[in-house]
Amino acid sequence: MSDFYQLSAVTLQGQPLSMTEFEGKVVLVVNTASKCGFTYQYEGLQKLHEKYKEDGLVILGFPCNQFGEQEKGNSEEIQEFCQLNYGVDFQMFEKIEVNGANTHPIYEFLKKSKSGFLGTQKIKWNFTKFLINRAGQVVNRYGSTTKPEKIEADLKKLL
Repeated sequence: MSDFYQLSAVTLQGQPLSMTEFEGKVVLVVNTASKCGFTYQYEGLQKLHEKYKEDGLVILGFPCNQFGEQEKGNSEEIQEFCQLNYGVDFQMFEKIEVNGANTHPIYEFLKKSKSGFLGTQKIKWNFTKFLINRAGQVVNRYGSTTKPEKIEADLKKLL
């Protein structure tokens, strides 16, 4: 069993959720923010979710306030923003840290599994994406500028 499935996180509704819930699924993990130049990517993520959820795609959004303090809201405000502005109904989690001493264990796993540009493990900005196959292995990492629709071909290969 992949180490990914040993991890858990707390949803925006305050409920712990084990990654074992997503065993056998293709998972796209994204660190998000409501006040970022890349926030529009929620729309593309939601479209991918709607198009491929029946085929086994799961999108997991992790709000983060570490980049320019672009996610200041609490869980309720984040959920309301995502639903009202982008119709987001994929799984969103409580705000976490993706870098530094308080990095969430899911992001520790993701960064160790797939380093970024020039081999760095550090997350550079909001909307960095990690693609995980059905076996729980990180197969790709995409930077903030990679739009969700550009990931679709890679997703389809795994579904």
